[in-house]
Amino acid sequence: MFITKKHIPRRALLKGAGAAIALPLLDAMIPAGTALAATAAAVKPRVGFVYVPHGAVEKFWVPKTTGKAFELSPILKPMEGVRDYVTVITNIRNKSGERQNPPHGITEQTWLTVQDPQLNTWGPQAGISVDQLIAKAIGKDTPLTSLELCAEPGGATSFTGLNRSLPLEGNPRKLFYTMFGPGDSNTDRVARLKATDSLLDYVLESSKMLSSKLGASDRALVSDYMESIREVESRVAKLMAKADSLGQLPDAPRGTPDDFTELVDVQFEMVALAYQTGQTRVASLRMIKEASMRTFPSINVDEAYHPLSHHGEDPDKQEKLRRVQTWQMERFAKFAKKLDSIKEGNQSLLDTSMIMYGSNLGNSDLHNCSQLPVLVLGKGGGFKGGQHISAPKDTPLANVLLTMSQRAGVQVEQFGDATGTFSEA
Repeated sequence: MFITKKHIPRRALLKGAGAAIALPLLDAMIPAGTALAATAAAVKPRVGFVYVPHGAVEKFWVPKTTGKAFELSPILKPMEGVRDYVTVITNIRNKSGERQNPPHGITEQTWLTVQDPQLNTWGPQAGISVDQLIAKAIGKDTPLTSLELCAEPGGATSFTGLNRSLPLEGNPRKLFYTMFGPGDSNTDRVARLKATDSLLDYVLESSKMLSSKLGASDRALVSDYMESIREVESRVAKLMAKADSLGQLPDAPRGTPDDFTELVDVQFEMVALAYQTGQTRVASLRMIKEASMRTFPSINVDEAYHPLSHHGEDPDKQEKLRRVQTWQMERFAKFAKKLDSIKEGNQSLLDTSMIMYGSNLGNSDLHNCSQLPVLVLGKGGGFKGGQHISAPKDTPLANVLLTMSQRAGVQVEQFGDATGTFSEA
């Protein structure tokens, strides 16, 4: 018997007026009678890094038990719905961030580089952050090699080399048009949006023509896919309209906490959309900057974040920090559930992603870089998920980064002060 099913290439695009949007993985992209893993449709992992400042209160972060039967700690509770995709790793230290003159001076910079910028000891790879190391290897065939986002401006976590930082994009609309359409300025982009009503109108006709060639399940997937893009575009437009009415906001916390929550959520949605549309495989999001003076009235925390982080073991301050750190985890959990809802073949984006969530401080009151909060979300790269790994005391953060690099397909044997990779139960 001969199987004659035709298939369309995995890198098929919907094109128009300078925009090119990669399609999701469809049944029609898989040659008949061919195992998915043996085809070009086999999905390369998506890799991400999400940074939060000021560490985590250890007693509220570290699970009391290890292994697969571990109980989520108070801060980790929001991840309950996706716990099978959660790998918590404790006893992690980053010695490279422990030079504290000035305090917080290199805290962000050494999170993904695991090298003090004053110590040029690596040769040609000196100072590169792990996200850029991975992006160089797996981002060559995507429109954007990597994305670097923030919700609060200032600072940097991604570096192409020693002291060569990449800017963090905090404007969701600008990021949207960076991914899906041209424009040198916000004014230009807004003018193009008004002139065309929607950037996506350019590609809708192409999607209709494509749908006529697909089966029912693929047509439904394309329809849901386009609706997802429209939903994000609508949210971005509403958010920016509200921001425009307030004028140019300074770096200091202004507006309502609800506005900031929406901004964080939409930035996470932009990462999900970038993964879904194949715009990039590597993304980082710095949620809040180090030494932030932001307050969180919506969760009854009116004290500025940075002063609060110097809790002096005061139980009341630690409880307030727990609320903030749980709020941060709630944002990440919402993102995780979004990835879980996006299907690729018989999997979701959570099955093909590995995203590290963490901070480069442990006990924020002491400015130390030991017992760092580290969580890896997803089963990309073969992560098993659903467990708490208690590593040997002071295991280098570089071990986690080296493990992720190798599982992303990067041919690298050493990164920073790594002593090796780690295994899972």
